[in-house]
Amino acid sequence: MRKNSGSAFTKPSIPYPSMPHALFISDLHLNADEPDSMAAFNRFAYERAPQAEALYILGDLFEYWAGDDDLRDDFHQQVITCLRNIADTGTKLYLMHGNRDLLMGKALAQACHATLLPDPTMIDLYGTPTLLSHGDTLCTDDEEYQRYRASVHDAAFQQQFLAKSLTERKAFIAQLRARSQTEKQTKDSAIMDVNNEAVASLLRTHHYPRLIHGHTHRPARHEHKIDGRICERWVLGDWHAQGNALRCDSNGIHNETIA
Repeated sequence: MRKNSGSAFTKPSIPYPSMPHALFISDLHLNADEPDSMAAFNRFAYERAPQAEALYILGDLFEYWAGDDDLRDDFHQQVITCLRNIADTGTKLYLMHGNRDLLMGKALAQACHATLLPDPTMIDLYGTPTLLSHGDTLCTDDEEYQRYRASVHDAAFQQQFLAKSLTERKAFIAQLRARSQTEKQTKDSAIMDVNNEAVASLLRTHHYPRLIHGHTHRPARHEHKIDGRICERWVLGDWHAQGNALRCDSNGIHNETIA
Protein backbone atom coordinates (compact mmCIF):
# COMPACT_ATOMS: atom_id res chain seq x y z
CA MET A 1 0.00 0.00 0.00
CA ARG A 2 1.49 3.36 -1.00
CA LYS A 3 -1.32 5.88 -0.89
CA ASN A 4 -0.82 8.89 1.33
CA SER A 5 -1.45 12.58 1.11
CA GLY A 6 1.77 14.21 -0.02
CA SER A 7 2.50 17.69 -1.22
CA ALA A 8 5.65 19.13 -2.75
CA PHE A 9 7.38 21.93 -0.88
CA THR A 10 6.43 25.47 -1.84
CA LYS A 11 8.42 28.56 -1.00
CA PRO A 12 6.58 30.74 1.55
CA SER A 13 5.56 34.19 0.40
CA ILE A 14 6.57 35.94 3.64
CA PRO A 15 9.95 36.02 5.36
CA TYR A 16 10.46 33.88 8.44
CA PRO A 17 10.38 35.68 11.78
CA SER A 18 13.65 35.94 13.66
CA MET A 19 13.10 33.33 16.37
CA PRO A 20 14.85 30.24 17.75
CA HIS A 21 14.83 27.45 15.17
CA ALA A 22 16.56 24.26 14.05
CA LEU A 23 17.59 23.23 10.54
CA PHE A 24 17.48 19.77 8.95
CA ILE A 25 19.32 18.65 5.83
CA SER A 26 20.31 15.35 4.24
CA ASP A 27 21.51 13.71 1.04
CA LEU A 28 24.08 16.32 0.07
CA HIS A 29 26.31 13.57 -1.37
CA LEU A 30 29.29 15.91 -1.23
CA ASN A 31 32.24 14.87 -3.35
CA ALA A 32 35.05 16.52 -5.27
CA ASP A 33 33.39 15.82 -8.64
CA GLU A 34 30.39 18.07 -7.86
CA PRO A 35 31.80 21.51 -6.97
CA ASP A 36 28.41 23.26 -7.21
CA SER A 37 27.02 21.24 -4.30
CA MET A 38 30.11 21.98 -2.25
CA ALA A 39 29.87 25.69 -3.05
CA ALA A 40 26.23 25.73 -1.93
CA PHE A 41 27.13 23.92 1.29
CA ASN A 42 29.98 26.34 1.94
CA ARG A 43 27.60 29.30 1.68
CA PHE A 44 25.09 27.49 3.89
CA ALA A 45 27.76 26.76 6.50
CA TYR A 46 28.96 30.35 6.77
CA GLU A 47 25.78 32.34 6.11
CA ARG A 48 22.66 30.36 7.02
CA ALA A 49 23.47 27.56 9.45
CA PRO A 50 25.04 29.79 12.16
CA GLN A 51 21.66 31.50 12.59
CA ALA A 52 20.10 28.26 13.87
CA GLU A 53 20.16 26.81 17.37
CA ALA A 54 20.87 23.37 15.92
CA LEU A 55 21.65 21.71 12.60
CA TYR A 56 20.75 18.07 12.05
CA ILE A 57 22.35 16.30 9.06
CA LEU A 58 20.32 13.12 8.54
CA GLY A 59 22.68 11.02 6.47
CA ASP A 60 24.55 11.00 3.17
CA LEU A 61 26.47 14.17 3.88
CA PHE A 62 29.18 12.54 1.78
CA GLU A 63 28.80 10.62 -1.45
CA TYR A 64 30.87 7.98 0.30
CA TRP A 65 33.00 7.68 3.43
CA ALA A 66 35.65 4.98 3.40
CA GLY A 67 36.67 5.45 7.03
CA ASP A 68 37.90 8.05 9.48
CA ASP A 69 41.49 7.48 8.38
CA ASP A 70 40.54 9.51 5.28
CA LEU A 71 40.15 12.72 7.31
CA ARG A 72 43.25 14.32 5.79
CA ASP A 73 41.89 14.20 2.23
CA ASP A 74 41.87 17.78 0.88
CA PHE A 75 38.20 17.71 -0.05
CA HIS A 76 37.18 16.16 3.26
CA GLN A 77 39.12 18.90 5.05
CA GLN A 78 37.01 21.50 3.22
CA VAL A 79 33.82 19.86 4.47
CA ILE A 80 35.17 19.47 8.00
CA THR A 81 36.17 23.14 8.08
CA CYS A 82 32.62 24.12 7.14
CA LEU A 83 31.14 21.86 9.80
CA ARG A 84 33.51 23.10 12.46
CA ASN A 85 32.59 26.70 11.62
CA ILE A 86 28.93 25.88 12.17
CA ALA A 87 29.62 24.28 15.54
CA ASP A 88 32.08 26.93 16.68
CA THR A 89 29.57 29.73 16.10
CA GLY A 90 27.34 28.15 18.74
CA THR A 91 25.03 26.04 16.58
CA LYS A 92 24.68 22.52 17.94
CA LEU A 93 25.70 20.11 15.19
CA TYR A 94 24.35 16.57 14.86
CA LEU A 95 25.31 13.89 12.33
CA MET A 96 23.39 10.74 11.45
CA HIS A 97 24.74 7.97 9.26
CA GLY A 98 23.28 7.46 5.81
CA ASN A 99 23.68 4.53 3.48
CA ARG A 100 26.62 6.23 1.72
CA ASP A 101 28.53 7.35 4.82
CA LEU A 102 27.69 4.69 7.38
CA LEU A 103 31.38 4.44 8.35
CA MET A 104 31.51 7.97 9.78
CA GLY A 105 33.01 7.55 13.22
CA LYS A 106 34.08 9.29 16.39
CA ALA A 107 37.21 10.79 14.84
CA LEU A 108 35.18 12.61 12.20
CA ALA A 109 32.63 13.77 14.78
CA GLN A 110 35.40 15.12 16.99
CA ALA A 111 37.11 16.84 14.05
CA CYS A 112 33.99 18.83 13.18
CA HIS A 113 32.75 19.25 16.79
CA ALA A 114 29.57 17.28 16.11
CA THR A 115 27.50 14.67 17.92
CA LEU A 116 26.74 11.37 16.20
CA LEU A 117 23.10 10.29 16.47
CA PRO A 118 21.72 6.75 16.29
CA ASP A 119 19.07 5.97 13.69
CA PRO A 120 16.32 6.56 14.66
CA THR A 121 16.54 9.33 17.27
CA MET A 122 13.62 10.93 19.11
CA ILE A 123 13.82 14.61 20.06
CA ASP A 124 11.52 17.22 21.54
CA LEU A 125 11.36 19.82 18.74
CA TYR A 126 9.91 22.99 20.24
CA GLY A 127 7.25 21.01 22.08
CA THR A 128 6.50 18.45 19.34
CA PRO A 129 7.87 14.89 19.69
CA THR A 130 9.82 14.33 16.48
CA LEU A 131 11.51 11.17 15.24
CA LEU A 132 14.60 11.53 13.06
CA SER A 133 15.85 8.90 10.63
CA HIS A 134 17.89 8.64 7.46
CA GLY A 135 14.93 6.75 6.02
CA ASP A 136 16.42 3.80 4.18
CA THR A 137 15.05 1.29 6.70
CA LEU A 138 11.55 2.32 5.57
CA CYS A 139 12.11 1.23 1.95
CA THR A 140 11.19 -2.35 2.70
CA ASP A 141 9.78 -3.08 -0.77
CA ASP A 142 13.35 -2.97 -2.08
CA GLU A 143 14.25 -6.36 -0.69
CA GLU A 144 17.58 -6.50 -2.52
CA TYR A 145 18.69 -3.24 -0.91
CA GLN A 146 17.56 -4.36 2.55
CA ARG A 147 19.67 -7.52 2.23
CA TYR A 148 22.64 -5.39 1.22
CA ARG A 149 21.99 -2.98 4.09
CA ALA A 150 21.90 -5.79 6.64
CA SER A 151 25.25 -7.12 5.40
CA VAL A 152 27.12 -3.79 5.47
CA HIS A 153 25.73 -2.90 8.90
CA ASP A 154 27.03 -6.17 10.33
CA ALA A 155 29.78 -5.40 12.85
CA ALA A 156 32.00 -8.24 11.63
CA PHE A 157 31.75 -7.05 8.03
CA GLN A 158 32.67 -3.49 9.01
CA GLN A 159 35.63 -4.68 11.07
CA GLN A 160 36.95 -6.76 8.17
CA PHE A 161 36.32 -3.94 5.70
CA LEU A 162 38.12 -1.32 7.78
CA ALA A 163 41.08 -3.68 8.14
CA LYS A 164 41.70 -3.30 4.39
CA SER A 165 43.85 -0.50 3.05
CA LEU A 166 42.21 2.82 2.26
CA THR A 167 43.00 2.28 -1.43
CA GLU A 168 41.27 -1.11 -1.40
CA ARG A 169 38.23 0.31 0.38
CA LYS A 170 37.87 3.16 -2.09
CA ALA A 171 38.13 0.78 -5.04
CA PHE A 172 35.43 -1.45 -3.55
CA ILE A 173 33.17 1.55 -2.91
CA ALA A 174 33.68 2.77 -6.49
CA GLN A 175 32.48 -0.61 -7.74
CA LEU A 176 29.41 -0.43 -5.51
CA ARG A 177 28.59 3.09 -6.73
CA ALA A 178 28.85 2.03 -10.36
CA ARG A 179 26.64 -1.01 -9.75
CA SER A 180 24.10 1.11 -7.87
CA GLN A 181 23.84 3.58 -10.76
CA THR A 182 23.28 0.72 -13.21
CA GLU A 183 20.61 -0.91 -11.05
CA LYS A 184 18.71 2.35 -10.66
CA GLN A 185 18.21 2.46 -14.42
CA THR A 186 16.16 -0.75 -14.36
CA LYS A 187 14.70 -0.81 -10.85
CA ASP A 188 11.06 0.21 -10.42
CA SER A 189 11.15 3.64 -8.78
CA ALA A 190 8.14 2.75 -6.63
CA ILE A 191 10.05 0.16 -4.62
CA MET A 192 12.74 2.74 -3.79
CA ASP A 193 10.20 4.85 -1.89
CA VAL A 194 9.06 4.18 1.67
CA ASN A 195 6.54 1.50 2.47
CA ASN A 196 3.55 2.94 4.33
CA GLU A 197 3.21 -0.09 6.57
CA ALA A 198 6.87 0.30 7.58
CA VAL A 199 6.23 3.97 8.34
CA ALA A 200 3.15 3.09 10.41
CA SER A 201 5.07 0.45 12.36
CA LEU A 202 7.90 2.85 13.16
CA LEU A 203 5.57 5.65 14.26
CA ARG A 204 3.43 3.27 16.30
CA THR A 205 6.51 1.96 18.10
CA HIS A 206 7.50 5.52 19.04
CA HIS A 207 3.99 6.60 20.10
CA TYR A 208 2.92 8.50 16.97
CA PRO A 209 5.44 11.36 16.68
CA ARG A 210 6.20 13.60 13.74
CA LEU A 211 8.81 12.01 11.44
CA ILE A 212 11.60 13.73 9.49
CA HIS A 213 13.79 11.67 7.15
CA GLY A 214 15.76 11.75 3.93
CA HIS A 215 17.13 9.07 1.59
CA THR A 216 14.36 8.94 -1.05
CA HIS A 217 15.14 12.34 -2.62
CA ARG A 218 11.39 13.03 -2.80
CA PRO A 219 10.85 16.17 -0.69
CA ALA A 220 7.26 16.54 0.49
CA ARG A 221 4.99 16.68 3.50
CA HIS A 222 2.81 13.61 4.07
CA GLU A 223 0.04 12.79 6.50
CA HIS A 224 -0.43 9.23 7.73
CA LYS A 225 -3.51 8.10 9.63
CA ILE A 226 -2.33 5.47 12.09
CA ASP A 227 -4.65 3.93 14.67
CA GLY A 228 -6.92 6.96 14.46
CA ARG A 229 -4.06 9.44 14.84
CA ILE A 230 -2.69 11.80 12.17
CA CYS A 231 1.10 11.82 11.93
CA GLU A 232 3.17 14.21 9.84
CA ARG A 233 6.05 12.87 7.76
CA TRP A 234 8.49 15.36 6.25
CA VAL A 235 10.92 14.16 3.58
CA LEU A 236 14.14 16.07 3.00
CA GLY A 237 15.40 16.76 -0.51
CA ASP A 238 18.81 16.06 -1.97
CA TRP A 239 21.32 18.73 -3.01
CA HIS A 240 22.16 17.61 -6.55
CA ALA A 241 20.20 20.36 -8.30
CA GLN A 242 19.79 22.87 -5.47
CA GLY A 243 20.42 23.02 -1.74
CA ASN A 244 17.46 22.90 0.60
CA ALA A 245 16.68 22.64 4.30
CA LEU A 246 13.75 22.29 6.65
CA ARG A 247 13.42 25.12 9.16
CA CYS A 248 11.60 24.12 12.34
CA ASP A 249 10.45 26.42 15.14
CA SER A 250 7.56 26.69 17.58
CA ASN A 251 5.24 27.71 14.72
CA GLY A 252 5.91 24.59 12.65
CA ILE A 253 8.03 23.54 9.69
CA HIS A 254 8.92 25.39 6.50
CA ASN A 255 11.16 24.61 3.54
CA GLU A 256 14.11 26.84 2.68
CA THR A 257 15.95 26.90 -0.61
CA ILE A 258 19.72 27.31 -0.40
CA ALA A 259 20.87 29.56 -3.26
